[in-house]
Amino acid sequence: MENRLQHWQTVLKEKWGIFANLTQLDGEYDLNFLAKAHDGKGYVLKVMRAECESWLVDIQVKAFEHITARQPHLPCPVIIRTSNKDALLTVDDENGVQRLVWLLGQLPGRCYAYTAPKSDALIHEIGQVLGGTALALADFQHDRLDREFKWDLMRADWIRDNTDCIADPVRRQIIEDIHAQFANLKPELAALPKQAIHNDANDYNILVTGVLGAPRRVSGLIDLGDICAAPRICDLAIAAAYIVLDHANPEAALSALVAGYHDANPLVAAEIDMLWPLLRTRLAVSVVNSTLMAIENPDDPYVTISQAPAWRFLEGDRVHGGLLSARLRAACGLPVVERADRVRAWLEQERGNFAPLMGSDISDAPLGSLSVEESTWPQNPFHMPLEEAAKVGEEFEDQGSIWLGYYHEPRLIYAEPAFRKGPWKASDRRTVHLAVDVFTTAGTPMYAPLRGEVFIAEYRAGHLDYGGVIILRHQTPEGDPFFTLYGHLDPEFLERLEVGQVIDKGEEFCRLGDPSMNGGWSPHVHFQLALTTEGIEADWPGVGDPDEMYLWRAICPNPAALLNLPDEKVRFFPTEKSRIREGREAHFGGNLSLTYDDPVMLVRGWKHHLFDEWGRPYLDAYNNVPHVGHAHPRIQKVAADQLRRINSNTRYLHPAQTAFADKVLAKMPDHLQVCYFVNSGSEANELALRLARAHTGAKGMITPDHGYHGNTTGAVDISAYKFNKPGGVGQSDWVELVEIADDYRGSFGRDDPHRAQKFADLVDPAIAALNRKGHGVAGFIAETFPSVGGQIIPPKGYLAAVYQKVRAAGGICIADEVQTGLGRLGTHYFGFEGQEVSPDIVVLGKPIGNGHPLGVLVTTKEVAQSFDNGIEFFSTFGGSTLSCRIGGEVLDIVDDEALQENARVVGEQLMTGLKSLEVKYDCVGDVRGMGLFLGLELIKPDGAEATEICAYVKNRMRDHRILIGSEGPKDNILKIRPPLTIEAEDAEMIITTLDQILGELV
Repeated sequence: MENRLQHWQTVLKEKWGIFANLTQLDGEYDLNFLAKAHDGKGYVLKVMRAECESWLVDIQVKAFEHITARQPHLPCPVIIRTSNKDALLTVDDENGVQRLVWLLGQLPGRCYAYTAPKSDALIHEIGQVLGGTALALADFQHDRLDREFKWDLMRADWIRDNTDCIADPVRRQIIEDIHAQFANLKPELAALPKQAIHNDANDYNILVTGVLGAPRRVSGLIDLGDICAAPRICDLAIAAAYIVLDHANPEAALSALVAGYHDANPLVAAEIDMLWPLLRTRLAVSVVNSTLMAIENPDDPYVTISQAPAWRFLEGDRVHGGLLSARLRAACGLPVVERADRVRAWLEQERGNFAPLMGSDISDAPLGSLSVEESTWPQNPFHMPLEEAAKVGEEFEDQGSIWLGYYHEPRLIYAEPAFRKGPWKASDRRTVHLAVDVFTTAGTPMYAPLRGEVFIAEYRAGHLDYGGVIILRHQTPEGDPFFTLYGHLDPEFLERLEVGQVIDKGEEFCRLGDPSMNGGWSPHVHFQLALTTEGIEADWPGVGDPDEMYLWRAICPNPAALLNLPDEKVRFFPTEKSRIREGREAHFGGNLSLTYDDPVMLVRGWKHHLFDEWGRPYLDAYNNVPHVGHAHPRIQKVAADQLRRINSNTRYLHPAQTAFADKVLAKMPDHLQVCYFVNSGSEANELALRLARAHTGAKGMITPDHGYHGNTTGAVDISAYKFNKPGGVGQSDWVELVEIADDYRGSFGRDDPHRAQKFADLVDPAIAALNRKGHGVAGFIAETFPSVGGQIIPPKGYLAAVYQKVRAAGGICIADEVQTGLGRLGTHYFGFEGQEVSPDIVVLGKPIGNGHPLGVLVTTKEVAQSFDNGIEFFSTFGGSTLSCRIGGEVLDIVDDEALQENARVVGEQLMTGLKSLEVKYDCVGDVRGMGLFLGLELIKPDGAEATEICAYVKNRMRDHRILIGSEGPKDNILKIRPPLTIEAEDAEMIITTLDQILGELV
């Protein structure tokens, strides 16, 4: 090998004048060397196999140069000519065998096969590059373009005579069926114009740049070794065959690829319709070829291993070719079927002339919104019982008067698993209404808007299905068919109607059903238009995925014309996230941050899930504020009840105040007997400072580094997370910081049995410094388990030793339990219990109000008496009757629903899963936590904090609909801190998804 490298280095120096070090690359038949020149430039030296004919290199050289001349912006390799301006040389190799040799400029990036994530945006760009390349090659000519070889898709008939090599009869039948479809297609394919095409845009011939958070961009389309003349759709189909392999959503990937190609090199509908059978033909050619190779080389396991992705796709294929064609046409902005534009034009022309569906004019009927933003139906977006479904929209009911439901409206009423498109509650789901609803009393007759024949008349008895449903087939005067659907009907029509029966314009043909027969819904008709039924015959969807509306708006356009209504009357437009963001940037302070590179706009919540304006669900593994879950019905009920009564403050007596205090104190050690109610954890910590100083007469405070205790002036002064940041106020001289008790990254590690005492001993110099400066020691304040510091669990005995030292110095000990209290830790109700200490002051914040602004400070009678200096303490909203009712209800819910035990059980499941990832991935340095207070520290190969990796993982989790946060001084620790309602299924989703995303980094 060394001799070979030295030989070709010499050739490179003598013929091209390039001094470089060579590394051999992979190659199926030829030798390829990466040449790194001394000036930093990179090249690829290609040494062809001994028997290679010169035309094969000549055609590639000329094609590359042609592409560069026609489309210089494309990421195409540049031919590097010799010192004598030759593109191709014949040179003896180290054994004296003549070889054809040529040189290309190196392109940056790595193979698409090794790129992750394979996003729709990246695939769209691949399509653009491929389309641009085909456009550049459209006028390229070479006398060897019409090649006779097996990879020419036009010549795929050769597999017909070789299917016997497939031993498995089921697999053999798949290949035979694919060939039969190809044979039927071939005359149409042959009629298309031929041109030079790349012919092998596989996942190893596409280069991509971008790592971690940087956008992935196509940096190269290489290897023209299979170039030939064929219709350009063959080129796109070959690329598509590789794009879909092992892709989680092949239809979306194909849509992105074809749309990108169409942007650069517009396709016609007939070409798009050929893509699916040609894609499958390419995969059939691939598996037949590799099977034949395996017979010739039985000892080469790679040959059969390489087939696996293709067989997984072919055997697991659930794609309907006709519906896929409609999807790809829609992605390109073309009619989903040939007649679509004509039908839409005719409907527009006839608007106002159709018979009234409900027997009367409904142009003045009001609209009622059931949208995610404007409606609270259903209470639980994952299950709507029949008794609730029967009342949907009751707020708009007016003695049976007609009211309308919007087309294109995202709704959460489609709550059942049938609307889910994946295994998790936070998976993609269908939410967007594809019809117009007309609500009125059950039994109301309906009349055909135009002549049609019965296409389907059936009863669907499933929970929240259509009940009685009719589909009519219509024709325009030119003979173009289209369809209308009427759902939630009284099934009495089954005795009168049969398939093929003609219904005349204006003829009564059905009636609205009541909830006992219409699927369980409040009485209404779901009225939908479709321009094709291909691929949806068996299950006509009435609701679409918000990320697929480019397709469903095209197949099922707004039916307003058939109701003699203007489109804009019944079309719903969700609030645009971009407009809200612009308004925020215009009217909010610039230091008000947004989480994630692509922020989410959340408008609904339930337990531990959140929903955006389109109804997309997100698993909330981030927000500890909704401690007992978002939108808890008991809290809703208590808040509404109290607001109907009175909302006063602590200057007046009310039993809710003492009842709440009793519930809080029942959870505390006996020596803590006095409560102060305030409106936030920040206010509570500010008050804790005042209490400490009033009781001790001293001013100085000790606190761990990188702590956070609120955003008031005093709280910021003891929050190193804030005051030590660039632009921060800096450390006050009455504050002393001690190292956080982090036994993973701190001064004393887990292998040190005395680490708790050693960390605690760091308080001694802080006490001395405060005394030396004349401030004395008022107290020590810490998040019991530091959250902002990185989800730290201090070693056992740490706080006990610290508290002893602080009290000996005359100070008091404050436990900030905002993050860790109220059962989150599973095994303990408060963090200080896990450290076996009893604080002098305990601070509780946002979780105790479950999102309602509420904070609590609990202390001893002695400390409270020291603060009672004759000056009134009053917090206007602290201790309001509303806040006390809500806070008390939160404490009851934690107990009644066994949420502390749930935190223990699900927390253990998460910890087990996270520990398995720590073993699997080198970038996971540490996993720590208790209950549902968990941290996963991400590191670089040298052990340093991996801030960029953490940001990447956090944003990718958001892409997968899981919200988590990040913490730590270097922001490299993933923070998992969900509402306590999280379930085993959700923990499984977190671990599965995190595993997948960490795998993208390998």
